[in-house]
Amino acid sequence: MSFPLLTVTAALPAVGAIATAAVPAARRTAAKWLALLVSLATLALAVTVLVRFDPDGDRYQLTESHSWIADFGVRYELGVDGIAVALIALTALLIPFIVLAGWHDADPLETGSKRWRPTQGFFALILAVEAMVIISFEATDVFLFYIFFEAMLIPLYFLIGGFGDRAHEHGEKTAATQRSYAAVKFLLYNLAGGLIMLAAVIGLYVVAGNFSLTEFAEARANGSLDMATSTERWLFLGFFFAFAVKAPLWPLHTWLPNAMGEATAPVAVLITAVVDKVGTFAMLRFCLQLFPEASKWATPAILVLAVISIIYGALLAVGQRDIKRLIAYASISHFGFIIMGIFAMTSQGQSGATLYMVNHGISTAVLMLIAGFLISRRGSRLIADYGGVQKVAPVLAGTFLIGGLATLSLPGLAPFVSEFLVLVGTFTRYPVIGIIATFGIVLAALYTLVLYQRTMTGPVKPEVSALPDLRVRELVVVAPLVALLIFLGVYPKPVTDIVDPAVQQTMSDVHKKDPQPEVEAAK
Repeated sequence: MSFPLLTVTAALPAVGAIATAAVPAARRTAAKWLALLVSLATLALAVTVLVRFDPDGDRYQLTESHSWIADFGVRYELGVDGIAVALIALTALLIPFIVLAGWHDADPLETGSKRWRPTQGFFALILAVEAMVIISFEATDVFLFYIFFEAMLIPLYFLIGGFGDRAHEHGEKTAATQRSYAAVKFLLYNLAGGLIMLAAVIGLYVVAGNFSLTEFAEARANGSLDMATSTERWLFLGFFFAFAVKAPLWPLHTWLPNAMGEATAPVAVLITAVVDKVGTFAMLRFCLQLFPEASKWATPAILVLAVISIIYGALLAVGQRDIKRLIAYASISHFGFIIMGIFAMTSQGQSGATLYMVNHGISTAVLMLIAGFLISRRGSRLIADYGGVQKVAPVLAGTFLIGGLATLSLPGLAPFVSEFLVLVGTFTRYPVIGIIATFGIVLAALYTLVLYQRTMTGPVKPEVSALPDLRVRELVVVAPLVALLIFLGVYPKPVTDIVDPAVQQTMSDVHKKDPQPEVEAAK
């Protein structure tokens, strides 16, 4: 029996979460180091998965399959394609930086606090989320995926509600109320999506008799699967609704600004750079593969919703007073680009969307973590409370600018390539949609540069005159991510080589080919 690499990669952070939570209350620093070491070990396993994966090999590799609930056809089935490998690598890469960035975020509010293991719980919950996200990317059994798709809501609920941002203009009592509201809203929205998906999962079993992606594909290929058009469309809508909430797609997006605004900056990164990618990934793996005809049927409506997300998110970002909520609305706009690329049904669009998931994760991590460092120094999330920061903290301001320029997809930084591919892939099949979406780029430049101007330039406000620049720990967090933004902006080939074969297989699932360019016949 081969070594169960995928199981171990997902199980290690789960075991680490239990071990971190069990550290004695007086040993907070030991809990932090344990969480960091576990996250680094998980990264090493993810790199091993990446190295062992052959882009030109079978669709699903490193597979594991064991009977689980035999009476209901549920199996413990794991396997990764190029898209899953890229997102597992992204997840494992970001978690150590999230742990380092949140090193002091869960320390007791005052010396001698009797709160039950606040630090241990914080880092244990982060590792628990990592474990559930990784196995969601690995699962090729729909029921197995659903369990962890829903289970990750529980640790995130406590991370938002129990360990939220302490910077609030109306005091700690109001901050606690806002955190509770954000956590409950996050949970209710995602549970609603999950319950609708559960009905669709049950319906899929009734139709197919199992939950296995591979068996489902075989049955479709040999003609033994008989699914009525109306049934396929209803099942598709059940799956897509849950994924659109998680992504999030307009008008199911409203939980995200609250959650990101009230969570600590590292948890905000965990939500939008890691967890939300499960939604867009699942659209590729489940919606398009299980329901190809329904996916094509729903494409026009989904593209319209994606364009609305792009423009709406960018417009609301322009008008924000809160730094973290601005980044949240910017992410809604970016997820609109990702979903548009997926449903453009072109290889450029889907490759760009997958690359966008990776690049957005890195760029958002840079921008949000630096914003978190800034907010922790000043104690305020309001843009108006800053000014002239670049004169007192030039390294912080410089890295903030790089993160902002990546957010607006400046050429030479990683998101540019992915956004360009998405727009090209969309334009070749849906030119009007592609043209409208380009206005999101203009708005991105507006909200990013205005944010930088108002916080970093101009006269130095007295409240920020003594702000320290980035410390060593913070530089360790930011510098590698900035370097990766530049590297993937100049040379994205390592990622595209991994994801392109998987994209071609997805295109085959929906029986789509890239549009041929119209060339005027030579006279």
